[in-house]
Amino acid sequence: MRILLLGASGFIGRELFTALEARGHRVVPAIRHGSRPPPFATAPAIECDLDRDLDPETWMPRLAEIDAVVNCAGILQARRGESARAIHVLAPAALFAACERRGVRRVVLISAISADRRAGTEYAASKLAGEQALRATSLEWVVLRPSLVHASGAYGGTAFFRGLAALPGFIPVPGAGRQQFQPIHVRDLCDVVALGVESERLVRRTIEPVGPDLVALRDLLVDYRRWLGLAPARVRSIPRPLVAIASRVGDAIGSRLNSTSLAQLEHGNTGDYYRFVDATGIRAIGWRDALARHPAHVQDRWHARLYFVRPLLRVTLAALWLVSGVLGIAALDGWSARIGEALGVTASAGRALLAAASCADVIVAGLLLFGWRPRTLAAIQATLAIGYTIAGTLWWPDLWSDPLGPLLKNLPIVAAIAALAALEEER
Repeated sequence: MRILLLGASGFIGRELFTALEARGHRVVPAIRHGSRPPPFATAPAIECDLDRDLDPETWMPRLAEIDAVVNCAGILQARRGESARAIHVLAPAALFAACERRGVRRVVLISAISADRRAGTEYAASKLAGEQALRATSLEWVVLRPSLVHASGAYGGTAFFRGLAALPGFIPVPGAGRQQFQPIHVRDLCDVVALGVESERLVRRTIEPVGPDLVALRDLLVDYRRWLGLAPARVRSIPRPLVAIASRVGDAIGSRLNSTSLAQLEHGNTGDYYRFVDATGIRAIGWRDALARHPAHVQDRWHARLYFVRPLLRVTLAALWLVSGVLGIAALDGWSARIGEALGVTASAGRALLAAASCADVIVAGLLLFGWRPRTLAAIQATLAIGYTIAGTLWWPDLWSDPLGPLLKNLPIVAAIAALAALEEER
């Protein structure tokens, strides 16, 4: 079959692409602008913008020669320029309408087990509305609501959990850490999707793919720490009010710990495993069995240990640029003549140059905090830092021998900029 796969560049999407191709299907990856398509795709990737592709006419040409559609695209919490309703409801509804007109009968939607209005989040409400939009069609629809999906790799929630598990000295959990999951390995989920695409067994049914084990959050984190090969650590309870404050801060800075993730966590992520087996005939691997069969490697420990280093790098670099810029502006009167003399220009010209450099530093700090184009911003930061170092070397070489090392410190700063640029790529 020729399958259009939405969200092909995501955590689940990349695994699905590989699994469906291995079963002999030809998968057409649909990805967001700027995302990397699966590296060995046999069909050209289609760039989609689910915030704007809200008209069935937009989808019609994309469905040429398509036999089935699998939609695993989604967001937990909308950021600037994003709309959960557009991504989960309006764009998929337009796609479903185009499928009806094009004669593409089979559509598999990957939703979430917590798609329940009682969760009280836009994520849950929009996921549920997307399901309802599909059920209202005449298509051969399949809705899958998995619990926590895990794999050898990690993204989103699983990456966050690994980061928590790898913290030095202790493992923090919200409250008592008794929030429950029924983790399902991504390979088992891929088998369910393949069943939904290839057979009539799941047509017009809503299935909850879950694993056989009920796992409390605290136990999940302890198991992840053991899997990573790290020394045991105590589980520490974080009071609910402090977690709520941290989630509000996360809303502001775009953290994985945000009000949506907290509400969804507390709502619950469990289902009926035996009903799932009866519906699909698939016996999913258990949580610890999956960890044991897919041992961690050094890069997994790197990823987990660096998870919280990345935002620390971003914030400290932003603080460095901000303070540098503010101090530069404050020193305009004292340094204008000195800079002008060093450059052989007037004091006013030296003042203008220092003011421009200081403003550039402040702008860089703001762009860092907003996560603007990490690679481009890294190049700008490195250029500024190296430029300042060269200028200081030419005009004030004695700064290299200064006991506080004002120029020497630029070397680890450039290294930190390069490290952050490498860590900012999540997909």
